[in-house]
Amino acid sequence: MIQFEVYQDGKLIEDLDLSGAYVFGQDTIPVRADITVYKGMIRCTKRVPGPAGLAVLWDVGQAGRFMLPTVRLPERKKPYNLMVEMARAQLFKIIQKREDWGLFDFADATDLNETFDKIRGNFVHALHQADPAKASEMGAKTLSDAIILGERMALFHANIFLNRRKATTQASARTSFGTAVNLAETNKPYNNRLQEVADFFDIPMAWKNIEPKEKTYDLADTDKWINFANRAKRPVHAGPLLSFNNLHLPERLYIWEHDYEALRDLIYEYIQKVVTHYKDKVQVWNVVSGIHGNNPFNLSFDQLMELTRMSCLLVKKLAPEAKVMIELEMPWGEYYARNQRSIPPLMYADMAVQSGVKFDSFGVQILMGVPRDGHYVRDLLQISAMLDEFVAFGKSVHVSACQVPSNTVADMTDAWGGEAEIAEGGKWHAPWSPRLQAEWLQAFYRIGISKPFVDSVCWADLADKGEQIIPHGGLCSEAMEPKLAFRELRNFKAFIYGNGPSKDSARKSK
Repeated sequence: MIQFEVYQDGKLIEDLDLSGAYVFGQDTIPVRADITVYKGMIRCTKRVPGPAGLAVLWDVGQAGRFMLPTVRLPERKKPYNLMVEMARAQLFKIIQKREDWGLFDFADATDLNETFDKIRGNFVHALHQADPAKASEMGAKTLSDAIILGERMALFHANIFLNRRKATTQASARTSFGTAVNLAETNKPYNNRLQEVADFFDIPMAWKNIEPKEKTYDLADTDKWINFANRAKRPVHAGPLLSFNNLHLPERLYIWEHDYEALRDLIYEYIQKVVTHYKDKVQVWNVVSGIHGNNPFNLSFDQLMELTRMSCLLVKKLAPEAKVMIELEMPWGEYYARNQRSIPPLMYADMAVQSGVKFDSFGVQILMGVPRDGHYVRDLLQISAMLDEFVAFGKSVHVSACQVPSNTVADMTDAWGGEAEIAEGGKWHAPWSPRLQAEWLQAFYRIGISKPFVDSVCWADLADKGEQIIPHGGLCSEAMEPKLAFRELRNFKAFIYGNGPSKDSARKSK
């Protein structure tokens, strides 16, 4: 058992919300554990031996409210101090990324390095504080300062590499910006806004909508949008073809829960039908999405990998000129702590590469702001460090969906039909607002596009509508009025392509 003392205002906290909390082991892979709170103490009873850490949604004042980890710690009877261990973890991450990014080599990074030295000094004082309540207070201040510093570091590094990428024409030659379309929209204002901001269209293909009845295909809406994209001379990213998310999966498939061969054959037949129909009109196929995290059929590891291999190979065969993408949902993998029939995302990615699956790139979803696994808010340093993990795979990356909300009003249902409790999913610096959404977009796009292996970034929704994964996450209102985020994306594109406003325009937008 690992225990953490949690203090607030000099006393052990009486009540603590552990929504989304999870325990993780080696390589930050989540592990199964029972997490309880009793008299100001978080108790983590693991089901595997060895050191482990705790990740919990925590309010760190002006920095925001993020899903934050401790370091991995050995079991002992004496409780650890949660704030001290979270601060230690953030400082370790800063040290690691300072070395990875070579920030010692840049004269302009002097202020960052000096600030780190001060924060580290404050942390040492917290470690030597005999009073645990005082140590917790000092640890919380250190944590807040370290998160702000980490985000400054991530943006500093992004600006350096973004300018290098622009100087070598990589950004304009290889980078593109897109947004997902709403198949139900047919009006001219929607089409005009889409063409104004998107270099490519991401056209969803939910199996349950395309084949509402077995052997009966409804491709009318998809045909309409793909034909419109071709007329507008916009490349098409389409899919996912295979997703076990209940928003995509036909309910009738559950009858084959215990017949893997029959399920595999149905998947093969469906993919063959759709890709054959659109093989000359789609440039990037999102072939397999999120099956590492959504596994309602309780398929084995080998079966999931076989479906991945079969699906990618089939698309490669049918549309050899198109790019094949494997999409990762919930990239921090917290779902694995609650579902051992799933696969941690980076382990799945590594297996896809090592086992010779025929594909061209990874897609990564970064959707944040609602209280669900995979969607709690993370700070910019965590996001940048997570993207860096893909360097080792030797594949290009598409940020296939990114999004944060523009306000916290719970007046829209989410994609699962419940009320959108946005405030409970965390915050970035302040409660979500149109201006903060635009500032986050600008910061995130700078980080994403600065990575030389990232080829495109796609915003998840052009406009607000009911039943979004991230309610109020569109670039436009339901009435198609552009939000500040829409203008920020347009300005950022102009900056990347060398014919418009430069950095930090979100804070200057009117």
